[in-house]
Amino acid sequence: METDDSSPNENSAKTTPGIEQLQERWASLSSDSRHESFQGLPREDAEELFLLLSPADQFELIHELANNQKRIWIRLLAPDDTADLIQQFPHDERAQMLALLDITTMREVVALLAYAEDDAGGLMNPRFIRLRPDVSVDVAIRYIRAQSKAKIETIHYVYVLDQEQRLVGALSFRDLFLAPHDKLVSEVMVTDLITLPEDMDQEAVGRKFAQCGLSTLPVIDSEGKMKGIVTVDDVVEVVEEEATEDIQKLGGTEALDEPYLQINLIRMIKKRAGWLTFLFIGEMLTATAMQYYEKQIEQAVVLALFIPLIISSGGNSGSQATSLVIRAMALQEVRLRDWWRVFVRELIAGLSLGLILGLIGMIRILAWPSRATLYGEHFQMIAVTVASALVGVVLWGSLAGSMLPFILRRVGFDPATSSAPFVATLVDVTGLVIYFSVASFFLRGILL
Repeated sequence: METDDSSPNENSAKTTPGIEQLQERWASLSSDSRHESFQGLPREDAEELFLLLSPADQFELIHELANNQKRIWIRLLAPDDTADLIQQFPHDERAQMLALLDITTMREVVALLAYAEDDAGGLMNPRFIRLRPDVSVDVAIRYIRAQSKAKIETIHYVYVLDQEQRLVGALSFRDLFLAPHDKLVSEVMVTDLITLPEDMDQEAVGRKFAQCGLSTLPVIDSEGKMKGIVTVDDVVEVVEEEATEDIQKLGGTEALDEPYLQINLIRMIKKRAGWLTFLFIGEMLTATAMQYYEKQIEQAVVLALFIPLIISSGGNSGSQATSLVIRAMALQEVRLRDWWRVFVRELIAGLSLGLILGLIGMIRILAWPSRATLYGEHFQMIAVTVASALVGVVLWGSLAGSMLPFILRRVGFDPATSSAPFVATLVDVTGLVIYFSVASFFLRGILL
């Protein structure tokens, strides 16, 4: 089926500049300012803005309204958006919200709520244009015209179902209108279809859309029966949500699950405190390692000057590697079976990067004007020690940072939890061990 060039989001295409500006500023507004701005809009503009907001923002605007007012706003939404909004309400209020819907919509929403929120079934809209394969193109067009008067999510494609509601084909509007009017739908429909299983994870749904370039994909159950459609505008929200979660984890915190300015401050502190405490305890091992090498530091105080340089270089190389691998995993460019290929690549990359930084460090020591005064008479061996340690630490950082996501994925954890701060903490401690081991090798009998 050919890619549809028309916009999949009808509401966005009609958005007025004033509404767009208010939507862009929405996240930075206080709750009172949001209510005031919303209530000050003309009715048509208020409905337009409401349709553009996230379920959480919609809930904030209507959850304190009387039921007769809630009914007006909730009935503006498509069934899938209604399900998302109802999930924002406490469990004991959801039945009350469902009762505000008409019978048909209520049944559709109840069916959607049975799916996991992050599955294709939870993303889909059950309203779509359907045809029988044994009708003519002329009859099909008249039938579509009648169906389009209902609240249909998109009319870019029509889907052909048999008597058991199994998906047997699909047609774009362009192909349908260009087909001879006396041809049967079964003769002009496309049967090689891209479909989404109803239990497909939302990340996989996003990748499927990226691969096929279509604006709408059908959702089917295990028997091939069509349950609904997922549109690309729903997937854009999913991709943004998943990317936000991964970025927050890479920063060394739990996913906030709410906009930064909207999340309760105490809840945000709790989400950040756990990882920060864990990393702090991990960094305590750095002090333990330095205490272990206290004698070497006393004998060669000059070694302490390069500790920040050594451990930061290792941490930076590890952070680079883990970020690259996690993103490659998210895009399915790298799978578990590719761990050896990644290991070899990072072995070469880490060694090369270590040699580059080691050379710069050596030049920095050897070319410094007051090198003999600052580093002592054995400054050449100090330069060799620092350069060699940089090679080892950067290499180790690259290997550790690249392999941790594979280990976490293998044991069933989210690779994003091997965040850059975690890798940096790990390499800080082990980097000290590498540094002083190298120093003991090169400086034994000289300074140590």
